[in-house]
Formats: sequence, structure tokens, C-alpha cells
Amino acid sequence: MHIIYTIRRILQLWRMYGALDFTFLMSDIRLALTWYVSDGIVNFATVTATLLLAERFAGIGGWSRDQIVFMLGYATVVTGLMHTFFGYNVLMSSRRLGRGQLDHTLAQPQPIWLALLTEGFMPFSGAPMILPGLGLLLWAGARLPLAVGPGWLALFALNLAASAAIVLAFAFLWGSLAFWAPRSAEEISSSAIRLLDQLKGFPLDGVAPLLLGSMLGALPVGFVAWYPCRALLGLGASPADLWITPLAAILFVLAAIALFLKGMHHYERIGSQRYSSFGHRG
Repeated sequence: MHIIYTIRRILQLWRMYGALDFTFLMSDIRLALTWYVSDGIVNFATVTATLLLAERFAGIGGWSRDQIVFMLGYATVVTGLMHTFFGYNVLMSSRRLGRGQLDHTLAQPQPIWLALLTEGFMPFSGAPMILPGLGLLLWAGARLPLAVGPGWLALFALNLAASAAIVLAFAFLWGSLAFWAPRSAEEISSSAIRLLDQLKGFPLDGVAPLLLGSMLGALPVGFVAWYPCRALLGLGASPADLWITPLAAILFVLAAIALFLKGMHHYERIGSQRYSSFGHRG
């Protein structure tokens, strides 16, 4: 019964925050259209360079043009999911922590994990980031010889969720440093997430082992799209590759939870000496 109640509560909060997001957009139709067009252009521009290279050389490395398009679509959807479910500085947790806005969350009559899971939900504002990715995935998927069935779709959904979880955990790992260094951690965390987003659409085949290890560990850009797509498209060394990204997601999430909880213990003693309402969903 407790699990059913929790699920119903999550859905209720998502519906409420979704309605707020819709009201915010529809309050100014011109602004909404500008937002959609500009976000669509920006998100498409982030993958244009790789698309042009793949088109010019009929692929990159061992990846065909259509496989590259599939990977870019996957990476774009991951980014879109992050902005859709964790907007309003939930993903950029260093801003919320560094600006003293955590007190808003702690004052709510619900667990902190539930608040962070739901209050950044912005399905209408986040749509311009998901739709281009879905378009690329469908276009490439129709041209690739994929044996799409219930099993493959389940593995696709699992890896997509795992990639999103790794991005979120990576953001919270860096963001949690704001418990100890509010100002500097905010800048460092934003730069780390930006770097992850900029490198997400490049295949890493042929990268030196040491550098590849760092791009799957310290900066897990390989798990955003390259490694899971490599497995889903049958380019991996073995079928077991389909489970590597979900396993990595578990490790990253556990590490992020451990550091966040340690930061919370520090926050309970020290609190925050800064406050700014900028970027907070009041």
C-alpha cells in the first residue's frame, strides 16, 4: 500500500508541476513560440557538426551514417529527459545548494528525494529538447537493420534510463561540493555538466585505453550515448555489453547519494550563509 501511495503521490505532483509549466508558457504565446523555436535550433546545432562529418565521410570510424544519427538522437533524448524532469535547477544542484535554496525544499512536508524528483518537472518547456532527438531516433531506426521487438525495446528503455541516471548522478556528485564551497562549486559543476553535454555525441572507438577509462569514469561521457548505442546496435564485443550501462548507473547513483548525504550532515551543522531566489521555482 505504501508503494502504491508513493506512486500516486509522484503522479499527482508531476501533474501539478506540469500544469504550472503549461500555465507559464501559455501566459505569453509569443514567448512560448520563441522558446520552442530557439531551443529546437540550439539542440539541433549541438549535433550538427557530427552529422555533417558523418554525411561527408559516410560515417565515422566503424560507425555508419545512420548509426551516428541513431547515437545523436539517443544523446539528445537523454539531454531532453534531464531538462524535462529536472529543470529549475534540480539538475544544476550546485546552484540550489550554493544559493541557500535547499531550505525551500526542507520546509516542505515531504521527503527531500520526492521533492527533488518532482518539482523540476517541466514537460512543455522540455519538449523542444526531446522532440528533435525522437525524430533522429525514428529516422535512423527505420533505416537500420534492427530486430526491434519487445525485448529490444525493453533494453533500449533500460539503457536510456541508465544513461539519464548517470548524467543526473554526475551532476549531483559535482553539485554536492556546494555544501562545502558554495561559490566555486557552482561554477565548477556548471562547467563539468556543460563539458559532458558538448562531448556526448562523438563515438569513442579508437580512443586510447587510459583516456577511454576517464571518459567512462571521471567524466562519464561515454555512457551518455556511445556505449549503450554501441551495445543496442550490435557493435559491442558481446551481448553482455547491454547491461554495462545499467550497472554503471547503479554505481554512480550510489556514489552520488553517499556524497549528498554526507553534505547534508555538514549542512545540518553549518547551514548556508548565502541566499538568492534566482532560478528557483517558488
